[in-house]
Amino acid sequence: MQTLFPYNRFSMRKALIALTILAATVCVIPAGAQSEQPDSLTGSRITTSAYMIGGGPTRILDTYLSQEHFSGNGITFLASAERQRPGRHWSTVMEHQANLSFADDRSNTADELEGSYGFFWGKYRSWTLLGDRLLIQGGAMANATVGFIYNTLNGNNPAQARLSLNIMPSAAATYRFTLWQKRMAVRYELQMPLVGVMFSPNYGQSYYELFSRGDYDHNIIPTTFVSAPYFRQQLSFDVNFTHRFTLRVSYLGDYQQSQVNNLKSHIYTHRLMIGMVKRFKIINYRP
Repeated sequence: MQTLFPYNRFSMRKALIALTILAATVCVIPAGAQSEQPDSLTGSRITTSAYMIGGGPTRILDTYLSQEHFSGNGITFLASAERQRPGRHWSTVMEHQANLSFADDRSNTADELEGSYGFFWGKYRSWTLLGDRLLIQGGAMANATVGFIYNTLNGNNPAQARLSLNIMPSAAATYRFTLWQKRMAVRYELQMPLVGVMFSPNYGQSYYELFSRGDYDHNIIPTTFVSAPYFRQQLSFDVNFTHRFTLRVSYLGDYQQSQVNNLKSHIYTHRLMIGMVKRFKIINYRP
């Protein structure tokens, strides 16, 4: 069966390399764009930003497109920012996560291309322990994700759209210490879904029926941690080399699953990430 769109594996791999170079450039530029202001001024807001890029294995299953499991590799770009006012216990967190993966089936006869963008926004309540060396944070995030899976072997239904919105309880723990006269930190973050909503075609329903003929068939589905479990974690290690440069190395695990409309789907990604962290202060001048 011929595919609906022309496809070239070598061109796709070149696109992955180009995206890696582009994301690395974006990662480097913002890291030195801000400067930390004196702490003596009031009315300020402290922002900690991180820009990271990494790669690793991906596993994909989407029974709307194929009953086969696909395995391959991909890259992820992650930008995060946490904002907090001095002396307050609440902070605001925002994250942008872009992912692109290329996978083969077990017989190496078909390929799938997966891409997604996720936006996370949330609030954390902070507690400090052990003489301010240990920071515990708890709260919740809202996550909106848009993406696609493209199967090169299918002719009639070559692609699957991915749209979802989740409310996710979240927690993080950061331990700061000094070693070899350098400031370091270990941080662990965890997010899991509570409730949400997602888009999915029904079993046997084509996108032509859905969009051209307008045949709605339970395509907007409320979800819970039972029907669409989502587990996202990140373990990071920071080393502060200079006043302006902090290196972060981390593992990012993103495990998305769903079982709705008699269709099963999962996308498991494991990424080794590297990037920079910048902490700066925005001053609000009052006349």
